Amino acid sequence: MNPTAIGAIVAKDVKAFVRDRFYFFMTILGLVFYVGAFWLLPSTVDETIEMGVAQTGLDAYFDGLATEGGLTITPYPSADALETAIRSGEGPAVGLAFPPNFAADIAAGKQTTVSLFVTAEVPAEVRGGLSSMVREMAYLAAGSPPLVTLPNEKEVLLGVDRAGDQVSLQETMRPLFVFFMLLVEMMALATLVATEIQQRTVSAILVTPTTVTDFLIAKAILGTVLAFSQAVLLMLLIGSFGTNSAVLLVTLLLGAILMTGFGLWAGSAGRDFLSIIFWSMLFLIPLAIPSIAVLFPGTAATWIQALPSWGLVEAIVGATAYGDGFAELAEPLVSLAGWCVVAFAAGLVVLKRRVVRL
Repeated sequence: MNPTAIGAIVAKDVKAFVRDRFYFFMTILGLVFYVGAFWLLPSTVDETIEMGVAQTGLDAYFDGLATEGGLTITPYPSADALETAIRSGEGPAVGLAFPPNFAADIAAGKQTTVSLFVTAEVPAEVRGGLSSMVREMAYLAAGSPPLVTLPNEKEVLLGVDRAGDQVSLQETMRPLFVFFMLLVEMMALATLVATEIQQRTVSAILVTPTTVTDFLIAKAILGTVLAFSQAVLLMLLIGSFGTNSAVLLVTLLLGAILMTGFGLWAGSAGRDFLSIIFWSMLFLIPLAIPSIAVLFPGTAATWIQALPSWGLVEAIVGATAYGDGFAELAEPLVSLAGWCVVAFAAGLVVLKRRVVRL
């Protein structure tokens, strides 16, 4: 290994990256866009459900219901007032309007109607829950037990309980921004490698005392440093470093190594700009899935956890949103490190074969 040759190649490649107006501009544009979008996204999560109620004689029931967490009940003088508030968008998204003699009619066995007002975006399961609540109130008002005896329930929570500790949209978008920042650097490295191969710059370099190993090491260092520095800069600008800075730095370094491996692979396989885009998109589709999956609540499926970028996304969310350390993030970090070895080794092998054949 020739450190002088490696340093010279890295310095040459850095100058080539700066001179490449497209990727240099995309890097700056990406930073500006991701930072701006991050600070514009909501930073808090409202876990309460606001429900409007128009009723008479049911104050005791709704006073007790209002004491439960996550539910805010707003009274309205009439069904018309409740409907107007929901239609205008100034009121709650759901509402219940009870007839004036609801309790007396139910107790007397008379048929009565309760109006359920919902907006179009209210999920079907919420509507079903409100309908069930109205039926239970009817049984209570009639003083009779339900027609069906319900079995006892034993709730078993699978996964981590995030009730009261939900991640905001700002936090969930953070891994996606980091991923696309790393993707741009991966494509820049792939373009640089493909250009040197097509222009036979590699052959000119290898005529000097520089060896193939020196060339491979230089490209690996360049890709890792570029991706890592841009990811760290992005995290600094969106205020992600806190008490777990060491965990986040290790995660970003592993993510940079992972994307460098794929960048060497794409650059070795690509022959022009379009082919590089093709190979980059081939890697992008599966690698982006964990970043998108984190936008939805619940535990990621097993096949998603098997993807190379799952550890990167999980570690970023855990370290920045929940303050997890190395012990809590051992599994995603080990998974990420394993994929780094695989992707990095594969990228170097493919590049070496391509260089040797020149």
